Amino acid sequence: MINLILDYIVWSPNPAVFPGFERIRWYSLLFALGFIISQQIMIYIFKKEGQDERLVDKLTIYMVLATIIGARLGHVLFYEPEKYLSNPIEILKVWEGGLASHGAAFAILFSLWLYVKKTPSQSYLWVVDRIVIVVAMTGAMIRFGNLMNSEIGGKPTGTDTGIVYARQVEEILETLNVPIESVDAYKPDDRSDELKGNGIVPLNIDIAIQKGNFNEEELKKTLENDIKYVLTKFNSSKKYLAEPENTPLNYDLVDQGQSYLATIRTFGLAKHPTQIYESISYLIIFLLLFALWNKYKERLPDGLLLGLFLISVFGMRFIWEFFKENQVDFEDNLSLNMGQSLSIPLVIAGVILVVRALKVGNNRIQN
Repeated sequence: MINLILDYIVWSPNPAVFPGFERIRWYSLLFALGFIISQQIMIYIFKKEGQDERLVDKLTIYMVLATIIGARLGHVLFYEPEKYLSNPIEILKVWEGGLASHGAAFAILFSLWLYVKKTPSQSYLWVVDRIVIVVAMTGAMIRFGNLMNSEIGGKPTGTDTGIVYARQVEEILETLNVPIESVDAYKPDDRSDELKGNGIVPLNIDIAIQKGNFNEEELKKTLENDIKYVLTKFNSSKKYLAEPENTPLNYDLVDQGQSYLATIRTFGLAKHPTQIYESISYLIIFLLLFALWNKYKERLPDGLLLGLFLISVFGMRFIWEFFKENQVDFEDNLSLNMGQSLSIPLVIAGVILVVRALKVGNNRIQN
Protein backbone atom coordinates (compact mmCIF):
# COMPACT_ATOMS: atom_id res chain seq x y z
CA MET A 1 0.00 0.00 0.00
CA ILE A 2 2.82 2.44 0.90
CA ASN A 3 4.55 1.73 -2.42
CA LEU A 4 1.35 2.57 -4.30
CA ILE A 5 1.12 5.92 -2.53
CA LEU A 6 4.79 6.78 -3.03
CA ASP A 7 5.01 5.57 -6.64
CA TYR A 8 4.35 7.64 -9.74
CA ILE A 9 1.26 7.49 -11.93
CA VAL A 10 0.74 8.31 -15.60
CA TRP A 11 -2.09 10.83 -15.94
CA SER A 12 -3.93 11.19 -19.22
CA PRO A 13 -7.71 11.54 -18.79
CA ASN A 14 -9.89 12.69 -21.65
CA PRO A 15 -10.85 16.31 -20.81
CA ALA A 16 -14.26 15.62 -22.38
CA VAL A 17 -16.83 14.05 -20.05
CA PHE A 18 -18.18 11.95 -22.92
CA PRO A 19 -15.55 10.74 -25.43
CA GLY A 20 -16.49 11.81 -28.92
CA PHE A 21 -18.60 14.70 -27.62
CA GLU A 22 -16.00 17.36 -26.95
CA ARG A 23 -18.29 20.23 -25.99
CA ILE A 24 -18.97 18.98 -22.46
CA ARG A 25 -15.68 19.05 -20.60
CA TRP A 26 -14.81 18.17 -17.05
CA TYR A 27 -13.51 21.68 -16.36
CA SER A 28 -16.74 23.34 -17.52
CA LEU A 29 -18.87 20.77 -15.69
CA LEU A 30 -17.01 21.18 -12.40
CA PHE A 31 -17.02 24.98 -12.79
CA ALA A 32 -20.79 24.94 -13.23
CA LEU A 33 -21.34 22.43 -10.42
CA GLY A 34 -19.34 24.67 -8.11
CA PHE A 35 -21.82 27.50 -8.62
CA ILE A 36 -24.87 25.23 -8.43
CA ILE A 37 -23.76 23.72 -5.12
CA SER A 38 -22.71 27.16 -3.84
CA GLN A 39 -26.16 28.50 -4.60
CA GLN A 40 -27.80 25.76 -2.55
CA ILE A 41 -25.45 26.37 0.38
CA MET A 42 -26.16 30.10 0.26
CA ILE A 43 -29.91 29.42 0.30
CA TYR A 44 -29.36 27.33 3.43
CA ILE A 45 -27.30 30.14 5.04
CA PHE A 46 -29.87 32.80 4.16
CA LYS A 47 -32.69 30.68 5.64
CA LYS A 48 -30.78 30.04 8.86
CA GLU A 49 -30.13 33.76 9.34
CA GLY A 50 -33.61 34.91 8.46
CA GLN A 51 -32.70 36.48 5.11
CA ASP A 52 -34.84 36.45 1.97
CA GLU A 53 -33.64 33.37 0.09
CA ARG A 54 -34.89 34.83 -3.19
CA LEU A 55 -31.93 37.24 -3.04
CA VAL A 56 -29.59 34.29 -3.66
CA ASP A 57 -30.60 34.18 -7.34
CA LYS A 58 -29.62 37.82 -7.70
CA LEU A 59 -26.41 37.22 -5.78
CA THR A 60 -25.54 34.23 -7.98
CA ILE A 61 -25.75 36.33 -11.14
CA TYR A 62 -23.32 38.86 -9.68
CA MET A 63 -20.96 36.05 -8.64
CA VAL A 64 -20.97 34.18 -11.96
CA LEU A 65 -20.37 37.31 -14.03
CA ALA A 66 -17.68 38.59 -11.65
CA THR A 67 -15.84 35.26 -11.62
CA ILE A 68 -15.74 34.80 -15.39
CA ILE A 69 -15.04 38.44 -16.32
CA GLY A 70 -12.61 39.02 -13.46
CA ALA A 71 -10.68 35.79 -13.99
CA ARG A 72 -10.35 36.49 -17.71
CA LEU A 73 -9.27 40.10 -17.31
CA GLY A 74 -6.92 39.06 -14.52
CA HIS A 75 -5.11 36.68 -16.84
CA VAL A 76 -5.04 39.28 -19.61
CA LEU A 77 -3.62 42.05 -17.43
CA PHE A 78 -1.38 40.08 -15.08
CA TYR A 79 0.04 37.39 -17.34
CA GLU A 80 -0.21 38.17 -21.08
CA PRO A 81 -1.12 41.85 -21.63
CA GLU A 82 0.92 42.23 -24.83
CA LYS A 83 -0.72 39.24 -26.50
CA TYR A 84 -4.30 40.24 -25.73
CA LEU A 85 -4.13 44.02 -25.88
CA SER A 86 -2.59 43.84 -29.35
CA ASN A 87 -5.53 41.69 -30.47
CA PRO A 88 -8.46 42.45 -28.11
CA ILE A 89 -10.87 40.05 -29.83
CA GLU A 90 -8.82 37.19 -28.32
CA ILE A 91 -9.96 38.30 -24.86
CA LEU A 92 -13.44 36.98 -25.64
CA LYS A 93 -12.18 33.46 -26.39
CA VAL A 94 -12.55 32.22 -22.81
CA TRP A 95 -12.99 28.63 -24.03
CA GLU A 96 -9.35 28.59 -25.13
CA GLY A 97 -8.20 28.94 -21.50
CA GLY A 98 -6.52 31.70 -19.57
CA LEU A 99 -8.23 32.50 -16.25
CA ALA A 100 -6.59 33.98 -13.15
CA SER A 101 -8.06 33.42 -9.69
CA HIS A 102 -6.61 36.69 -8.38
CA GLY A 103 -8.57 38.58 -11.01
CA ALA A 104 -11.70 36.72 -9.96
CA ALA A 105 -11.06 37.63 -6.31
CA PHE A 106 -10.84 41.36 -7.01
CA ALA A 107 -13.88 41.26 -9.31
CA ILE A 108 -15.98 39.35 -6.76
CA LEU A 109 -15.20 41.87 -4.02
CA PHE A 110 -16.21 44.70 -6.36
CA SER A 111 -19.36 42.97 -7.63
CA LEU A 112 -20.55 42.31 -4.08
CA TRP A 113 -20.20 46.02 -3.37
CA LEU A 114 -22.52 46.65 -6.34
CA TYR A 115 -24.91 43.99 -5.05
CA VAL A 116 -25.08 45.51 -1.57
CA LYS A 117 -25.74 48.98 -3.01
CA LYS A 118 -28.98 47.56 -4.44
CA THR A 119 -29.70 45.41 -1.37
CA PRO A 120 -29.78 47.80 1.63
CA SER A 121 -31.03 45.07 3.98
CA GLN A 122 -27.57 43.48 4.01
CA SER A 123 -24.17 44.94 4.86
CA TYR A 124 -21.13 44.47 2.65
CA LEU A 125 -19.00 42.52 5.14
CA TRP A 126 -21.96 40.35 6.17
CA VAL A 127 -22.45 39.23 2.57
CA VAL A 128 -18.76 38.75 1.82
CA ASP A 129 -18.25 36.73 5.00
CA ARG A 130 -20.86 34.23 3.78
CA ILE A 131 -19.78 34.24 0.15
CA VAL A 132 -16.16 33.30 0.88
CA ILE A 133 -17.36 30.03 2.43
CA VAL A 134 -18.69 28.80 -0.90
CA VAL A 135 -15.93 30.46 -2.94
CA ALA A 136 -13.44 28.16 -1.22
CA MET A 137 -15.51 25.13 -2.17
CA THR A 138 -15.89 26.30 -5.78
CA GLY A 139 -12.14 26.91 -5.94
CA ALA A 140 -11.55 23.29 -4.91
CA MET A 141 -13.77 22.05 -7.74
CA ILE A 142 -12.16 24.35 -10.31
CA ARG A 143 -8.69 23.11 -9.40
CA PHE A 144 -9.92 19.54 -9.84
CA GLY A 145 -11.12 20.63 -13.28
CA ASN A 146 -7.58 21.86 -13.99
CA LEU A 147 -6.35 18.38 -13.08
CA MET A 148 -8.79 16.78 -15.55
CA ASN A 149 -7.46 19.20 -18.19
CA SER A 150 -3.85 18.25 -17.33
CA GLU A 151 -3.05 21.97 -16.87
CA ILE A 152 -1.40 24.17 -14.22
CA GLY A 153 0.79 21.27 -13.19
CA GLY A 154 3.79 21.22 -10.91
CA LYS A 155 7.54 21.21 -11.22
CA PRO A 156 9.49 17.92 -11.33
CA THR A 157 9.61 16.28 -7.92
CA GLY A 158 13.17 14.99 -8.42
CA THR A 159 11.96 11.65 -7.04
CA ASP A 160 10.02 8.70 -8.44
CA THR A 161 6.86 10.00 -6.74
CA GLY A 162 4.48 12.23 -8.67
CA ILE A 163 2.40 12.47 -11.82
CA VAL A 164 3.57 12.05 -15.40
CA TYR A 165 1.30 14.26 -17.50
CA ALA A 166 0.94 12.45 -20.82
CA ARG A 167 -2.17 13.93 -22.45
CA GLN A 168 -0.47 16.59 -24.56
CA VAL A 169 2.12 14.13 -25.84
CA GLU A 170 -0.64 11.71 -26.85
CA GLU A 171 -2.43 14.48 -28.74
CA ILE A 172 0.75 15.41 -30.62
CA LEU A 173 1.43 11.79 -31.59
CA GLU A 174 -2.13 11.48 -32.91
CA THR A 175 -1.17 14.03 -35.59
CA LEU A 176 1.60 11.87 -37.09
CA ASN A 177 1.45 11.42 -40.85
CA VAL A 178 0.34 7.80 -40.52
CA PRO A 179 -3.20 6.36 -40.09
CA ILE A 180 -3.31 6.40 -36.27
CA GLU A 181 -6.15 4.47 -34.60
CA SER A 182 -5.26 5.23 -30.99
CA VAL A 183 -2.48 6.44 -28.70
CA ASP A 184 -2.26 5.25 -25.10
CA ALA A 185 0.43 6.24 -22.60
CA TYR A 186 0.79 4.13 -19.47
CA LYS A 187 3.07 3.00 -16.68
CA PRO A 188 4.81 -0.26 -17.66
CA ASP A 189 4.80 -3.18 -15.23
CA ASP A 190 8.08 -4.67 -16.45
CA ARG A 191 10.47 -1.70 -16.21
CA SER A 192 10.73 -1.08 -12.46
CA ASP A 193 14.45 -1.92 -12.64
CA GLU A 194 14.93 1.30 -14.65
CA LEU A 195 13.85 3.53 -11.74
CA LYS A 196 16.81 5.57 -10.50
CA GLY A 197 15.14 7.72 -7.84
CA ASN A 198 15.75 10.93 -9.84
CA GLY A 199 12.22 11.58 -11.12
CA ILE A 200 12.91 10.25 -14.62
CA VAL A 201 10.54 7.31 -14.76
CA PRO A 202 9.63 4.60 -17.31
CA LEU A 203 6.74 5.42 -19.64
CA ASN A 204 5.32 3.28 -22.43
CA ILE A 205 3.21 4.57 -25.30
CA ASP A 206 1.13 2.17 -27.40
CA ILE A 207 0.29 3.46 -30.88
CA ALA A 208 -2.23 1.44 -32.92
CA ILE A 209 -1.78 2.11 -36.65
CA GLN A 210 -3.90 1.01 -39.60
CA LYS A 211 -1.91 -0.90 -42.17
CA GLY A 212 -3.09 1.16 -45.14
CA ASN A 213 -0.41 1.15 -47.83
CA PHE A 214 2.48 0.86 -45.36
CA ASN A 215 4.68 -2.17 -45.29
CA GLU A 216 6.54 -2.91 -42.07
CA GLU A 217 9.92 -1.56 -43.16
CA GLU A 218 8.47 1.72 -44.43
CA LEU A 219 6.52 2.15 -41.24
CA LYS A 220 9.59 1.50 -39.09
CA LYS A 221 11.54 4.25 -40.86
CA THR A 222 8.67 6.68 -40.45
CA LEU A 223 8.24 5.88 -36.76
CA GLU A 224 11.95 6.02 -35.97
CA ASN A 225 12.25 9.48 -37.53
CA ASP A 226 8.93 11.13 -36.74
CA ILE A 227 8.28 9.77 -33.24
CA LYS A 228 11.82 10.46 -32.14
CA TYR A 229 11.44 14.01 -33.40
CA VAL A 230 8.12 14.50 -31.55
CA LEU A 231 9.47 13.09 -28.29
CA THR A 232 12.65 15.18 -28.27
CA LYS A 233 12.01 18.41 -30.20
CA PHE A 234 8.50 19.58 -29.31
CA ASN A 235 8.30 21.97 -26.34
CA SER A 236 5.32 20.08 -24.91
CA SER A 237 7.28 16.84 -25.05
CA LYS A 238 10.35 18.36 -23.42
CA LYS A 239 8.12 19.69 -20.66
CA TYR A 240 6.73 16.27 -19.73
CA LEU A 241 9.18 13.68 -21.10
CA ALA A 242 12.84 12.75 -20.69
CA GLU A 243 13.41 10.89 -23.97
CA PRO A 244 17.18 10.62 -24.65
CA GLU A 245 18.10 12.66 -27.74
CA ASN A 246 21.15 10.78 -29.00
CA THR A 247 19.94 7.18 -28.82
CA PRO A 248 17.80 5.20 -31.27
CA LEU A 249 14.07 5.04 -30.59
CA ASN A 250 13.37 2.12 -28.24
CA TYR A 251 10.26 0.40 -29.57
CA ASP A 252 8.60 -2.80 -30.77
CA LEU A 253 6.35 -3.08 -33.82
CA VAL A 254 3.89 -6.00 -33.84
CA ASP A 255 1.75 -7.03 -36.83
CA GLN A 256 -1.79 -7.58 -35.53
CA GLY A 257 -3.40 -8.52 -38.82
CA GLN A 258 -5.48 -5.45 -39.74
CA SER A 259 -3.16 -3.06 -37.93
CA TYR A 260 0.24 -2.60 -36.35
CA LEU A 261 0.91 -1.96 -32.68
CA ALA A 262 3.97 0.16 -31.93
CA THR A 263 5.07 0.11 -28.27
CA ILE A 264 7.39 3.02 -27.52
CA ARG A 265 9.56 2.71 -24.43
CA THR A 266 10.49 6.18 -23.24
CA PHE A 267 10.74 8.14 -19.98
CA GLY A 268 8.49 10.70 -18.30
CA LEU A 269 9.10 13.38 -15.69
CA ALA A 270 7.39 12.83 -12.33
CA LYS A 271 5.84 16.16 -11.34
CA HIS A 272 4.02 17.63 -8.37
CA PRO A 273 0.21 17.30 -8.68
CA THR A 274 -0.26 20.90 -7.57
CA GLN A 275 -3.90 20.88 -8.68
CA ILE A 276 -4.54 18.22 -6.03
CA TYR A 277 -2.58 20.14 -3.40
CA GLU A 278 -4.65 23.26 -4.01
CA SER A 279 -7.96 21.46 -4.35
CA ILE A 280 -7.55 19.67 -1.01
CA SER A 281 -6.38 22.91 0.65
CA TYR A 282 -9.44 24.83 -0.52
CA LEU A 283 -11.79 22.01 0.46
CA ILE A 284 -10.37 22.01 4.00
CA ILE A 285 -10.69 25.81 4.15
CA PHE A 286 -14.33 25.52 3.04
CA LEU A 287 -15.08 23.00 5.78
CA LEU A 288 -13.40 25.12 8.45
CA LEU A 289 -15.15 28.33 7.41
CA PHE A 290 -18.51 26.59 7.20
CA ALA A 291 -17.96 25.03 10.64
CA LEU A 292 -17.14 28.45 12.14
CA TRP A 293 -20.25 29.99 10.61
CA ASN A 294 -22.44 27.06 11.63
CA LYS A 295 -21.32 27.29 15.26
CA TYR A 296 -21.31 31.05 15.77
CA LYS A 297 -23.46 32.61 12.97
CA GLU A 298 -24.59 36.09 14.08
CA ARG A 299 -21.95 36.20 16.86
CA LEU A 300 -19.18 36.38 14.27
CA PRO A 301 -17.78 39.91 13.99
CA ASP A 302 -18.06 41.26 10.44
CA GLY A 303 -14.99 40.69 8.33
CA LEU A 304 -13.60 37.75 10.33
CA LEU A 305 -14.47 35.03 7.81
CA LEU A 306 -13.30 37.18 4.91
CA GLY A 307 -10.00 37.82 6.68
CA LEU A 308 -9.49 34.14 7.46
CA PHE A 309 -10.35 33.29 3.85
CA LEU A 310 -7.80 35.73 2.43
CA ILE A 311 -5.06 34.57 4.79
CA SER A 312 -5.65 30.85 4.28
CA VAL A 313 -6.49 30.68 0.57
CA PHE A 314 -3.86 33.08 -0.67
CA GLY A 315 -1.35 31.99 1.97
CA MET A 316 -1.66 28.43 0.67
CA ARG A 317 -1.56 29.72 -2.90
CA PHE A 318 1.73 31.47 -2.10
CA ILE A 319 3.18 28.20 -0.78
CA TRP A 320 1.95 25.96 -3.61
CA GLU A 321 3.38 28.34 -6.20
CA PHE A 322 6.85 27.16 -5.16
CA PHE A 323 5.90 23.72 -6.47
CA LYS A 324 4.03 24.92 -9.57
CA GLU A 325 5.43 25.57 -13.03
CA ASN A 326 5.36 29.20 -14.10
CA GLN A 327 2.42 29.98 -16.35
CA VAL A 328 4.26 32.42 -18.66
CA ASP A 329 7.91 32.81 -19.64
CA PHE A 330 8.57 36.21 -18.02
CA GLU A 331 7.99 34.67 -14.57
CA ASP A 332 11.20 32.65 -14.96
CA ASN A 333 13.21 35.80 -14.24
CA LEU A 334 11.25 36.77 -11.12
CA SER A 335 12.20 35.86 -7.56
CA LEU A 336 8.48 35.49 -6.82
CA ASN A 337 6.12 34.57 -9.61
CA MET A 338 2.99 36.55 -10.47
CA GLY A 339 0.69 34.34 -8.39
CA GLN A 340 2.84 34.90 -5.30
CA SER A 341 3.20 38.65 -5.84
CA LEU A 342 -0.56 39.05 -6.17
CA SER A 343 -1.20 36.89 -3.10
CA ILE A 344 0.88 38.99 -0.70
CA PRO A 345 -1.40 42.08 -0.56
CA LEU A 346 -4.45 39.85 -0.17
CA VAL A 347 -2.88 38.02 2.78
CA ILE A 348 -1.97 41.37 4.37
CA ALA A 349 -5.54 42.60 3.86
CA GLY A 350 -6.74 39.40 5.53
CA VAL A 351 -4.56 39.99 8.58
CA ILE A 352 -5.88 43.55 8.91
CA LEU A 353 -9.48 42.32 8.67
CA VAL A 354 -8.95 39.60 11.30
CA VAL A 355 -7.29 42.02 13.74
CA ARG A 356 -10.10 44.53 13.20
CA ALA A 357 -12.82 41.88 13.59
CA LEU A 358 -11.31 40.47 16.80
CA LYS A 359 -10.98 43.99 18.21
CA VAL A 360 -14.64 44.69 17.46
CA GLY A 361 -15.61 41.33 18.94
CA ASN A 362 -13.69 42.02 22.17
CA ASN A 363 -15.33 45.43 22.50
CA ARG A 364 -18.76 43.80 22.19
CA ILE A 365 -17.94 41.35 24.99
CA GLN A 366 -16.64 44.12 27.27
CA ASN A 367 -19.72 46.27 26.67
